[in-house]
Amino acid sequence: MSDPTEITEPDPFDAIVDAPFDSALEERYLVYALSTITARSLPDLRDGLKPVHRRLLWTMRQLKLDPTNTFKKSARVVGEVIGKYHPHGDTAAYDAMVRLAQDFALRYPLVEGQGNFGNIDGDNAAAYRYTEARLTRTAMALMAGLDEGTVDFIPTYNGEEEEPELMPGLFPNLLANGASGIAVGMATNIPSHNVHEIIDATLELIDNPHVEHARLMELFQGPDLPTGGLIVDSPEVISNAYETGRGSFRIRGRFHAAEAEKQADQGAGIERLGGGQWQLVISEIPYQVQKGKLIEQIAQAIADKKLPILDDVRDESDEQIRIVLVPRSRNIDPELLKESIYKLTDMETRFGLNLNVLDATRTPMVMGLKELLENWVRSQIEILQRRTQHRLDQIARRLELVEGYIIAFLNLDRVIEIIRYEDEPKQVMMAEFSLTDRQAEAILNMRLRSLRKLEEMELKQEKTDLLAEQEELEKLLGSPARQRTRLKRDLKALQKEYGLDTELGARRTTIAEAEPTVEFSMDAMIEKEPVTVVLSQKGWVRAAKGHVDLEGSKDGCGDFKYKEGDGPAFAVHCQTTDKVLLAADNGRFFTLGADKLPGARGFGEPVRNTLDIDAEAQIVAMLVSNPRGRLLLAADTGKGFAAEMGELVAETRKGKQVVNLKGDAKLRVVRPIADCDDHVAVVGENRKLVVFNLEELPVLARGQGVQLQRYRDGGLSDAKTFVLDQGLSWQMGGKGDRTRTETDIWQWKVARGGAGRLPPQGFPRDNRF
Repeated sequence: MSDPTEITEPDPFDAIVDAPFDSALEERYLVYALSTITARSLPDLRDGLKPVHRRLLWTMRQLKLDPTNTFKKSARVVGEVIGKYHPHGDTAAYDAMVRLAQDFALRYPLVEGQGNFGNIDGDNAAAYRYTEARLTRTAMALMAGLDEGTVDFIPTYNGEEEEPELMPGLFPNLLANGASGIAVGMATNIPSHNVHEIIDATLELIDNPHVEHARLMELFQGPDLPTGGLIVDSPEVISNAYETGRGSFRIRGRFHAAEAEKQADQGAGIERLGGGQWQLVISEIPYQVQKGKLIEQIAQAIADKKLPILDDVRDESDEQIRIVLVPRSRNIDPELLKESIYKLTDMETRFGLNLNVLDATRTPMVMGLKELLENWVRSQIEILQRRTQHRLDQIARRLELVEGYIIAFLNLDRVIEIIRYEDEPKQVMMAEFSLTDRQAEAILNMRLRSLRKLEEMELKQEKTDLLAEQEELEKLLGSPARQRTRLKRDLKALQKEYGLDTELGARRTTIAEAEPTVEFSMDAMIEKEPVTVVLSQKGWVRAAKGHVDLEGSKDGCGDFKYKEGDGPAFAVHCQTTDKVLLAADNGRFFTLGADKLPGARGFGEPVRNTLDIDAEAQIVAMLVSNPRGRLLLAADTGKGFAAEMGELVAETRKGKQVVNLKGDAKLRVVRPIADCDDHVAVVGENRKLVVFNLEELPVLARGQGVQLQRYRDGGLSDAKTFVLDQGLSWQMGGKGDRTRTETDIWQWKVARGGAGRLPPQGFPRDNRF
């Protein structure tokens, strides 16, 4: 039997509430999402800070880490922050603090670090027990006014301390230092900007609230990044991004010349070495790109033969970035090398602008530049009003005391008498001289040394000064125009500290639209050399250096050795920069780079190792691609068309289907069309010849084509284009390289698609031209 006096614990299962799982999950996730958005990832537009940064600066201020004081260990700061204000991991807090100290991450650093705070190579900072820190003058400007009633203080997470809701200083930190963060369902990405230009745009907005966006952009210009570099998009693209709050622009590193060469190669990045030799020097890299990673990318591009025109890359950086690019030969075009570096590496990156910030009501919103500045000016006016009211309250309290002191001096003997003889001097004085409790208490607490004549004069002067200041402040508080004038005056004073002629304030990033991109292909990087490409009957391909004599051989393919059972099929002269086209009888065209073919010392390699050619398909032609040339394509069904050679180049190993064939039809003819050719001759297996005007042949990128000649039985045997006035030529049989030309060809000329008639006397028996 249990003791009735025993206290029983409540059953924990009584606290369980039945609720649908989806609604419970939704409710909890929404709370998490909102806290991430408003208290972690997005900056406040008023001070440009996230809570972790605000708490770091507040802690350092509490520790008196002013720019004039000595450094203190970072571990001390991190410990205070996570212990009192920010209940998160020490690593996260220290990483945030490190970023505030990095001059390559922040345009205007808020923390001055001593020790290893990381570098632009991508190396991490030393542990917080080794590094020391203090605030910068910029941070002090951002926190100016914290003791002047400008902002509300809110309890910390455990209610033991207080922290400011935001920083009230006039420094425009949001745009000056930028911000980036990923919340739930939204993100922000804001670059840094030049303080001088931000203030110019703000002053213009204060003077003219209806100012056009275009006018603001004339003053504001665009990003000014810590690492310099160039913004190479058009003014229209940049302006549109800031008008809507979303957009992107291209950032490039800077090629820089040595001092001795600047007058000759201003900004070109070319260093002349004598003897015609030269090298390129990179002096600035794009924002948020690690130098070590960039060098690695360039070296990898060389190793992968994507940059065959580059011989070497060297890192000669000290405090200043200096990456040296050595070309393979002095004859290489420097502009081509630069464009290839931009295209193949992070020497050119894209920055996505997303002006997503928390407004004064802690509501996330994407704002354009004008709206952002309007909100910031409004918040600074409110801070000015609060500062003014706080000072007025201080003056009223001081005036109360000063007036009490003056009454005491005017009635000094009586006051002394009351103090000496009355049991309750405070009450007597309050009744006799109409004093307030504070005034009487202050008089009773006065020191004897204060009872001198000089003190009375000083009090009267102080009262006069306080009344004058009070009058000015009341005028300021009652006049929006005066408030705007005061804000402008304070902004101009701040602007002088960050002038364009100062080391910290000078613009680092050049905004200039780039010249139209030089379209380059890998061909431009290939050293041009003559080669002879040979394809065997069984599909083995190779390239011999130089232009081997082909005409002297009986098959027109040169004197090459082949594997047993194989023989010559095609051979062409070209350059290593050329593309070689292969046409299969299934109507598919394939492309080979002449520089990538195996040498001719062996038998070569099977072309099917490189290209996905059907096992049943046979190669019917091999030609050197001429981007401006045309081909006559005809199937054995008698259908055909003309095609631009530039359209036939395939980027993939699967090739490009050009001629559509039905059933068992095969591609029979692939012949170049000369610029001067004006007629087409077609001969069928039935030995009938038809000639028609080249204008009747359509130019297609792909298709079956049109009927060139009509047959009752059999199909097309051969076709070619020629100049009618010069006659039709064909190869003669027998020994030697003889041709015959028939000039009287008009009687075979009919409309395209005719049946034709028997060819002239002496036409080859195999019905081929």
